[in-house]
Amino acid sequence: MSKVKGKISYVCQECGYVAATWMGKCPECGAWNSLTEQVEAKAKEKGYLAFNENVKPKTIGSLATKPVRRLETGINEFDRVLGGGIVPGSLILLSGDPGIGKSTILLDVAMRFSQKQVKVLYVSGEESEEQTAMRAGRLGKCTDALLVMTASEINGILLQAESEKPQLLVIDSIQTMYTNDIETAAGSVGQVRECTARLLKYAKMSGTAILLIGHMTKDGNIAGPRLLEHMVDVVLQFEGDRSYSFRVLRAMKNRFGSTEECGIFSMEQGGLAEVANPSGAFLEIREREVAGSVIGGCMEGNRPVMVEFQALTARTPYGMPRRTAVGFDFNRVNMLIAVLERKMGLDFGIYDAYVNVVGGLRIREPAADLPVLSALYSSYRNSPVPAGVLIFGEIGLTGEVRRVSAMERRILDAEKLGFRRFIVPDAKLRLPEDFHGEIIRVKTVGEAMDAMFN
Repeated sequence: MSKVKGKISYVCQECGYVAATWMGKCPECGAWNSLTEQVEAKAKEKGYLAFNENVKPKTIGSLATKPVRRLETGINEFDRVLGGGIVPGSLILLSGDPGIGKSTILLDVAMRFSQKQVKVLYVSGEESEEQTAMRAGRLGKCTDALLVMTASEINGILLQAESEKPQLLVIDSIQTMYTNDIETAAGSVGQVRECTARLLKYAKMSGTAILLIGHMTKDGNIAGPRLLEHMVDVVLQFEGDRSYSFRVLRAMKNRFGSTEECGIFSMEQGGLAEVANPSGAFLEIREREVAGSVIGGCMEGNRPVMVEFQALTARTPYGMPRRTAVGFDFNRVNMLIAVLERKMGLDFGIYDAYVNVVGGLRIREPAADLPVLSALYSSYRNSPVPAGVLIFGEIGLTGEVRRVSAMERRILDAEKLGFRRFIVPDAKLRLPEDFHGEIIRVKTVGEAMDAMFN
């Protein structure tokens, strides 16, 4: 007898759209030649897990008497981003660029749990067991509570997890996992979706916390269907420039905590190390006053960070001046240059302008507008900003300086680092009586430049 084939469908590898017939262009996302054939077999319970779905509803009152105890990793920056630790039964996705340190930090987490005699199963689909052990030896010591395995078939992994019953399961990475029930290659939309669904089902029914590593595309999005981010409980993103040692861990989605927290790490020879004082780390190489260098008070999550912004303006030998931004929004740089030309009378038409955020950070908040504008003005006039001055504020198109959030926290943290003069938006501040710094409130860009450069 001939083998009975499953249903054939065509799935877009960009957005996950499913079509009955092949089309050259995806009607959902508009991508060309992105639909690939997928054969879906009938759903089978292959014995990898036999869950009992006959559950009964419960009242909130009966569940509130059972407090959930989070699993603390021992890495303070990691726990802060998660909201205090890992919630049992949660599914957490960690994404980032290649070589940024995703596998390193999760292996470090697994080793720290093993030292507390918390059973961990680390499954790698990209490294052999010997290679994982070699990497673990570089990070530190672990106990027999950490089990490592090289596998990619999801049913076999869940069978081993059901047998070993770990409290934490690490999958490195979800794009290497596959199931034989779908006749497509590992990493395809159908495989990623199905494997994640089975891991989610196992996590909720068994109470095991699962950490997934996800790859990034060249556009900066998580590889696989967009549905993947909706299925998981927490989406963490590891950012940083591989040319620098600093790494930033952000929570893009968190059902059990805030998405405004961030953790800062430094890539050292022995792995990732926490940066307890990021402001001091980013400013330690600043030695003297130079034109085009300004210190701004920014917020990384709920934590104030003092960041050095640098700008360089130089006459262009070409007809069209260049605009370059590293670590800052390119479009906002063009906007700030337009404000300087209109409100301050500067002519950037014959000058190239370069903006850089020291330390490899990527600053997104509007409070960095005034420091970047000040750095451009300082470089254009070749006039350095005096030492001990902190600047922050949002710039409007009409040249006004707008207030930003957490102004008191930025000022108080900067005072601890030795800053004594603060150029801030005009707003009421609640500062302690023992505060001895000088607060200069400004309403417009002109007032800010006058206060800064006399």
